[in-house]
Amino acid sequence: MNVKATLSPDDLARACADAMWKEDDASQGLGMEILQIRAGEAVMTMTVKPHMVNGHGIAHGGFIFLLADSTFAFACNSHNERAVAAQCNITFIRPGKLGDRLVATAREISRTGRSGIYDVRVTVDETAIAELRGHSRTIGGAWVPAAATDAKAR
Repeated sequence: MNVKATLSPDDLARACADAMWKEDDASQGLGMEILQIRAGEAVMTMTVKPHMVNGHGIAHGGFIFLLADSTFAFACNSHNERAVAAQCNITFIRPGKLGDRLVATAREISRTGRSGIYDVRVTVDETAIAELRGHSRTIGGAWVPAAATDAKAR
């Protein structure tokens, strides 16, 4: 089957996300959900649970980072090239609280050769609580093998 010819870029992104999600025990184990996947973009959510709150009574920054990082990962893997984070920087703007539904939105800023840059905004309702800038690097391999085979044949 010629997958690349039959899938739009957004459909291919969704197929990549489905394949990646099956292997992503970390995101699943933290209760994350994928809300939207498009080529170069991802939106994910996670609710702050009691085990995610620190000694200040606010969401531990590590959990906020995990959500942003997972969302970044789904965005940078949406082109059917396996990619990993090379570097990430996060700025915490406001605290998250127990019970907050965090929403992370990642968008591709640039992608050239093996490198990509992505911005991720984490919000509660419409209020930004963190911003992450992630740099990705492709490592070889594809999430949807038939599409990779079609791309090599061209």
